[in-house]
Amino acid sequence: MIPTATERVLVNCALYDGVGSSSVTDRGVWIGADGTIRAVGGSDDVLTEAKSVRPQIVDLGGRYLLPGLVNMHVHLGLGLPGGMAEAVHRANLAELVLLMADSARQTLHSGITTVRLVGETRYADFALRKAIEAGAVDGPRIFTAGHALCCTGGHGWDADGLEADGADGFRRAVREQLRAGADLIKVCVSGGIAGEHEQIDTPQLTDDEMAAVLGIAHDWGRKVTAHAGPADTIERAVELGLDCVEHGYQLTDELTRTMAARGVWYVPTITVSRCEQFFVDSGVPTWMMDRALSAGPRHWESLQYALRNGVPIALGSDMPPHARYDETTATVRELEFMVEAGMPTLDALRAATIRPAEWLGVAGTQGTVEVGKRADLIALTADPTRDIAALRTLHLVLKDGAVYRDDLGLTAPRDAR
Repeated sequence: MIPTATERVLVNCALYDGVGSSSVTDRGVWIGADGTIRAVGGSDDVLTEAKSVRPQIVDLGGRYLLPGLVNMHVHLGLGLPGGMAEAVHRANLAELVLLMADSARQTLHSGITTVRLVGETRYADFALRKAIEAGAVDGPRIFTAGHALCCTGGHGWDADGLEADGADGFRRAVREQLRAGADLIKVCVSGGIAGEHEQIDTPQLTDDEMAAVLGIAHDWGRKVTAHAGPADTIERAVELGLDCVEHGYQLTDELTRTMAARGVWYVPTITVSRCEQFFVDSGVPTWMMDRALSAGPRHWESLQYALRNGVPIALGSDMPPHARYDETTATVRELEFMVEAGMPTLDALRAATIRPAEWLGVAGTQGTVEVGKRADLIALTADPTRDIAALRTLHLVLKDGAVYRDDLGLTAPRDAR
């Protein structure tokens, strides 16, 4: 049975609301039957305010409550070279949607209440989004680019890429994604780690082609993010008006200063150049594993340049958000890497909550724990404002006020405990 929201008050929690600089103890949060937050304050005050509706009262026992996480680089139908790609390619459309639905369910149960999809195939993501919105299946809120766009034979052509050539070809490809309902546009402007017949620093689009993508997308009010590796190619795209860089394996000090000055965002996906065991378990070919891991030191340096120069950064794992990695999930490990690279813990939390909401244009409805916003919430047993690794203690997940995971049974009816 699909969970639904109910009048509920969470009390006795230590709240990190996404706005302040620390967790505040003895807080209460009233969640309305419409799935939004109706009150936030001291536990007793919120209980008094909500008493007229006779809500369910959930005592969190001093545990930590914070906004649900947002992962900005997700492929629910991920098909890396090797066995994963073969499984995706063999699947018919119905099988593909079911495969993606399972990944979506696991993603939500891992505390990620919103995802930004940056390349799926056969428009299955739009069917899945509709099913989640209708309450037919469990899954995070989806913002999707539809197909990633690439040149003929370019990065992703054999996975989720839609091939095009020339300015007119890319204009048409953008419009096809917009026609399907894309929230943003993803374009591959260089090679990457998963393309056998390319290198990370292989430029793949001309300026005319990039300008065509950006022009149509911006005319339609959509942002554009680019799979990109080398600094010179990224610099050309930034000059043309790019909104966001994915991976950025070879950023420089100068380029990150330009990105910061122009408000160009960065989703580093730092895990993808240091996840050897995941590659082994996924059966990817040796050439891809070697390329990814050898890119690691330069990729790390790119992240540090971006941090040092104030580039706006959002969390994105590229690995399946729920994938097991170093005894946690890829999403949590990505945040831990970001902190290890020099990002303050509070900034890392914001990079996974309010900052992505800002990029997506939904900061008015999600990303923090405030009155009127969606009740997308997770609970932990440790304080994430002191140590980002506290996210490893996740035990409760709500989206739009509905409970999707409750390891401790805290929200179960009292007579069922």
